[in-house]
Amino acid sequence: MNAESAVSLLPLWLIAGYLALLIGLGILSSRFFKGDSADFFVVSRSVGPFLLLMSIFGTTMTGFAMVGSTGKAYTSGIGVYGLMASWSGLIHSAVFFLVGIRLWAAGKRYGYVTQCEYFRERFESPALGYLLFPILVLLVIPYLLVGVISAGKFLQATTAGMFPEAFRLTLPNGNPHPLSGGVPPWLGSLVICLIVLSYVFFGGLRGAVWANTFQTLVFMSAGAVAFWLISTRLGGLREAAQAVAESEIGRPRLAREGLIGHGQFFSYFLVPLSVGMFPHLFQHWLTARSAKSFRLTVIAHPIFIAIVWVPCILIGLWATAHLGPNASPNAVLGRMVSSLVHSPVLTGIVAAGVLAAIMSSLDSQFMCLGTMFTNDVVLRLAGRDRFTDRQKILLARGFILLVVAVTYGLAVYLKDSAQVFDLGVWCFSGFASLFPLVFAAVYWRRVTKAGALASVASAAAVWLVLFRQDILAPAGQGGDGELLVFGLMPVAIIFAVSAVTLVVVSLLTRPPSPETVARFFPEKEARQRVSAEPVPAP
Repeated sequence: MNAESAVSLLPLWLIAGYLALLIGLGILSSRFFKGDSADFFVVSRSVGPFLLLMSIFGTTMTGFAMVGSTGKAYTSGIGVYGLMASWSGLIHSAVFFLVGIRLWAAGKRYGYVTQCEYFRERFESPALGYLLFPILVLLVIPYLLVGVISAGKFLQATTAGMFPEAFRLTLPNGNPHPLSGGVPPWLGSLVICLIVLSYVFFGGLRGAVWANTFQTLVFMSAGAVAFWLISTRLGGLREAAQAVAESEIGRPRLAREGLIGHGQFFSYFLVPLSVGMFPHLFQHWLTARSAKSFRLTVIAHPIFIAIVWVPCILIGLWATAHLGPNASPNAVLGRMVSSLVHSPVLTGIVAAGVLAAIMSSLDSQFMCLGTMFTNDVVLRLAGRDRFTDRQKILLARGFILLVVAVTYGLAVYLKDSAQVFDLGVWCFSGFASLFPLVFAAVYWRRVTKAGALASVASAAAVWLVLFRQDILAPAGQGGDGELLVFGLMPVAIIFAVSAVTLVVVSLLTRPPSPETVARFFPEKEARQRVSAEPVPAP
């Protein structure tokens, strides 16, 4: 028996068992379904602190965090932690507190289900809702691609050697490819998409919340196990770091200088502002039972980010010495697991944990797109009383199917043409450029419809121009081929254009009506009325 045929199939069976558990969880959650669209879309606004924390953290920790950060650390070094993890830990919680709670309050007060509904009424502009819908969908698609590509690449690396005849790969010199015999990405991505669809279809957003909670527990536990096992196989933390320091490609990655510029590093802090405009996160905020449900999320989220990101960054660094210079960044985590975690049982458990992180965002993103299409396009054009709750749910499911098909097709087409991390950064940059809109909506009464429309349009235009330039530009402009503008990340330019346009146009155009201001700032209006009342004479 040769080495290839001796590869155990047990990890694959464990992964299959985990995916079957997710389907079962979706079926179980469907038994609690109340049958109306409010329950399908926002879980009847009944989610408590623990489930809110787990579902929000799970949906923000994507393949970008697990697979992408490991691959980025492999190519760009230890500074990657500062780029995203440290900024995200602080900024995410600040956004949840400053923006999320206020949006939840408006959603609960007026029954909103999507961002477009909120912005349409906040700015008295149906046109703004129609403008935002395609922009949000086009920005979510790359986010979905991050998860789908990550899942396919990770499964291929984890199952390498299991099917030597069915999925044989060779290098240009005729030798077996390191990933030969692994489940091909097109098949792995397809299976993951179908599994996620199953429990979203069965349980709606409740199914996604329950699955995210379960998957968050799984991937955090499995990540700790993977980190311990990999570090042990490499001889411990000191020995693993020493190997990197002695490696020709690893040594430069232990220092930030030369790989990540100062302007690039500090302008990354704008990227995590994207959570303020994620449509799937907006939908999760609306599920909260009360404002107090946010407390645990605000406190624990930064801690959870460190728990996940630190091991991934270190594993990516160690891979420079263990895998050499020619590994595909998207496959680094899978190859490290398959080559160093020699126990088939532990390999399967760790693999299930990584897939849990990837899938915990896909479900929420699929769900939010179906919700937006139903509420912001179909019901808006045809009338809210035109369809029954059952028909609304069917419309959402149909659009979800379409989005999944398009995303899967793009993932198969792109293959290795885009790194997961870089694709994610462009997606987040687009959402971050819209943050001035949501921040002004909840804090600035003078912001106007014209300002909002101009801000969104200008941000979208600049994003498209820079994205096109980055795709066509020669590598080497950034630390590892990223496009930089005056040494800054593109998000800094897009964000500045969006914010300045919003402020200038708002100041030059007619303010919103007093009725709208009073509706969305009831506390301020009440305080002004009290202060304006005459003080009775003694």
